[in-house]
Amino acid sequence: MKRERGYQRRSGRGSAASRVGQVRIIAGRLGGRRLRVSTARGLRPTPERTRETLFNWLQGTLEGARVLDLFAGSGALAFEALSRGALEAVLVERNAAVAKGLAEAATALGVDNAQIVSCDALTWLTRACASAIAGGCSKADSYDLVFCDPPFGSPLASRALSTLRQSALLAPRARVYVEWSNHAEAPFDQAAWAILNTTEAGESRAALLAMPTP
Repeated sequence: MKRERGYQRRSGRGSAASRVGQVRIIAGRLGGRRLRVSTARGLRPTPERTRETLFNWLQGTLEGARVLDLFAGSGALAFEALSRGALEAVLVERNAAVAKGLAEAATALGVDNAQIVSCDALTWLTRACASAIAGGCSKADSYDLVFCDPPFGSPLASRALSTLRQSALLAPRARVYVEWSNHAEAPFDQAAWAILNTTEAGESRAALLAMPTP
């Protein structure tokens, strides 16, 4: 397990992201392009420095990957993955206005391999798991990379990870990225996941997880 410093989640009113209203895609074919950030309450994009750390972790795993972003928000994580070679991404966002903005962003960027779903993430996840089990999950139904970055301080990450862990939605070598408050316990059973990387700063922690090797 590798631990890195330098993770910083901007929060609260007056952050740079909320003032500017944009986030920049760092690298790849869309590198330098900007995403508009909705003013929806509680929406705080993952800062550029944090995304850079995360995608350094993911080097060599993105080409051709199927991506699931369960709490999409600004879409910065999913669009960064697509920019760097991911095959396709599903972005799940509960707020209908924010979901509409994500669809508009995909159009503006010329991205045709992003599916925007306006739905509660846990509801979508439960339905997708049931469908995968009923139909027999194939490679086309599984995900190589999952982002799990719910509203800060909520219990949603724990519930989403527990559902994922028991589902057929994760590809054999899948990676799962999760963020949580350092005032709370880690939202996953540390005996049930392989912890590949961790980082922390301020009031936040993050980890990159994988299913343990049999």
